[in-house]
Amino acid sequence: MTRPLILASTSKWRRKMLEDAGIAVELCASGVDERAVHDPDPARLAGLLARAKAKEVFQQHPERWVLGADQVGHLGDEAFGKPADPDDHFARLASLRGHTHHLSTGWCLLGPEGVQEGVCRTALTVRADLSDDELWAYVRTGEGSGCAGGYAVEGLGGFLFERIEGDWFNVVGLPLLDVMTALRRWGWRALEVQG
Repeated sequence: MTRPLILASTSKWRRKMLEDAGIAVELCASGVDERAVHDPDPARLAGLLARAKAKEVFQQHPERWVLGADQVGHLGDEAFGKPADPDDHFARLASLRGHTHHLSTGWCLLGPEGVQEGVCRTALTVRADLSDDELWAYVRTGEGSGCAGGYAVEGLGGFLFERIEGDWFNVVGLPLLDVMTALRRWGWRALEVQG
């Protein structure tokens, strides 16, 4: 494909992941009001949000390929997003301490030739031996304040975890292997093959 993929997001992590995998990307934030999208199932909610974002940006660029993605953290059926403030951030991390929760990332690839979408779920176990002081120290770094779940496992937040089961890329914000498989279906290639 000659034109860059449009990512319906301003996520620097998703952009970097795609570019590192050889896919040229342009960012275009969607205007979707996430509070207006509801579903009691967190994984379905992630998929609905991803589809809404892709669709909204695709309507502006119907001749282009658009990728929408959204991540929802959940402990059982209780969904959570980005922390509202430092107190909420601490409370979120404290509630996850010693428990296994999930990150579900919905993705939707929408273009002139079709649509493909999916949801990837990864399990993360937060250490039970974390002290309140450690959690407050992490909150004060500000690192996880803009992330679903309230942490960035690829950064300082790595110390919070005992175990991760599933797709590492999904934890960072995009199930890259699933997305690359979908892109290849529509003719995208990361490297130009010389004949």
